[in-house]
Amino acid sequence: MLKICRTYLFLLSGFKQCIILQPNAHTSNKSLKTLYLIGSALIYLKGPKFLIYVSGALSMWGDRMWHFAISVFLIELYGHNLLLTGIFGLVVAGSVLLLGALIGDWVDRNPRNKVAHASLFIQNISVTICSIVLMLVFSYKKWIEEIWDGWLTVVCYTVVIVLADVANLASTALTIAIQRDWIVVITGYNRGHLAGMNATMRRIDQVTNILAPLAVGQVMTLASNVVGCGFILGWNLVSLIVEFIFLSRVYRIVPALSVKPPAMEHQSYLKKKRERKRSQEESTSLHLQEISRIPVCLHRLRGLLSTCWEGWRAYYRQPVFLAGLGLAFLYTTVLGFDCITTGYAYTQGISGSLLSILMGVSAVAGLLGTVLFTKLRKACGLVNTGVISSVLHLVCLMLCLCSVFAPGSPMDLSHQKHGYPLRGGSNQPLLPDRSSIHWTNNTVLFENAPAGTEPESYVSIILLFLGVITARVGLWSFDLTVTQLLQETICESERGVVNGVQSSMNYLMDLLHFIMVISVPQPQHFGILVIISILFIFTGHTMYFLYARKVKRKPRTNT
Repeated sequence: MLKICRTYLFLLSGFKQCIILQPNAHTSNKSLKTLYLIGSALIYLKGPKFLIYVSGALSMWGDRMWHFAISVFLIELYGHNLLLTGIFGLVVAGSVLLLGALIGDWVDRNPRNKVAHASLFIQNISVTICSIVLMLVFSYKKWIEEIWDGWLTVVCYTVVIVLADVANLASTALTIAIQRDWIVVITGYNRGHLAGMNATMRRIDQVTNILAPLAVGQVMTLASNVVGCGFILGWNLVSLIVEFIFLSRVYRIVPALSVKPPAMEHQSYLKKKRERKRSQEESTSLHLQEISRIPVCLHRLRGLLSTCWEGWRAYYRQPVFLAGLGLAFLYTTVLGFDCITTGYAYTQGISGSLLSILMGVSAVAGLLGTVLFTKLRKACGLVNTGVISSVLHLVCLMLCLCSVFAPGSPMDLSHQKHGYPLRGGSNQPLLPDRSSIHWTNNTVLFENAPAGTEPESYVSIILLFLGVITARVGLWSFDLTVTQLLQETICESERGVVNGVQSSMNYLMDLLHFIMVISVPQPQHFGILVIISILFIFTGHTMYFLYARKVKRKPRTNT
């Protein structure tokens, strides 16, 4: 901050010199304008907002590359089978579901710089070590399979999945710390500035979601999986250094980040609970150890379980509980650009190139949602922005509901097959063998699409993707609304644990979405998944409407 002030004073002195030395008023004004623009640019480039944006972009780019690459690597390792990928997905979702409250509590209890640095270090080092293991496995796979009758291969798979899961947990902690806490402090609790930073971070996320998997996918396609691992390894090492420097600088130039509020009237629920139990634990700990002889590790386990339980109770007690729960319900859906929806589109005659174009259009719709959020928040207030976004989201999804009954829909509850015939019997998964697939940008692109069978009409699939794409505008605007409500409503001392539980809820509902797909995997039953998804989304938005109604009944405050 001192250095920025010196730069600003230097520029001011330059302005005065220009005014004194330049006899021509027109020339003087041009010089002043140029110096002002240069000075403003320098101040912004050295300011905390820009540093957070760059750090966030590097982190998101690395995350997107890694999430895309690890799925492909696991499929390649297991003979073009989805088993390892499925296990990895369950491990990641289950770990965040169980440990979300503990992660958030750890974020709350420690200084902000230590939390950010530790999360950043663990995340990048885990990805780096995992990349090295994958490079060795790809390079010496045949030799590794011969050791210990193949059990060394199982050990390698386990190490890869565990390291990838640790990286995801660290990424969750970093996201909670930076995007749910640091940003609020950096903006000085100004709601307008906070909305702007949230929208900008989401735009960065949307862009990296498209470009990062495409970049690493091209490296893997043009070179090899080993080179792809090396590319990710190098990126993470460079990103670790740059992000560490930038976050350290932000922490130095924003003094408020080094101060956490004392536990007084805004004391967190968890801290109050700990203080009430502390005296009881101190008086009974010796007695318990002497009588029951319970090992210390079991006492610690009980403490961790107690923290998780208290974290979920703290989440339930928040005024914004219904809004957060409503957002989580939106994760139980097949109406998005994941491998499930794109695989279904393939069975309906949509080519890979068209799918990639549609995904790009979807990203643009998401960016429009961030713009809509900032405009609506200024005009209508934050709570009303959520209501409008919810209505827009639901209206657009009605197109998806219409697609279930439109001409060309494969919806059939009997055993008759529709759409493109896939290889294998009736129990064959929706996606064909990996050997005919190009993985790019989270979309499954198929070569040599089966010819000779075309749907009777493309009306159904057109309505489906039209609804999915247009709904992204309302979806991202609603997501940003709930995110800012969580930032503004939750007291600073328990911001981490509540957002940790929110992440757990999101993963829980996402798990339900995968279980739903596993239960009804056939293309001709995809319409059932669409209807169930819309019901979950409608329930989520209903919860938000109840929250908005409750807020409006209270004495109105400035939003």
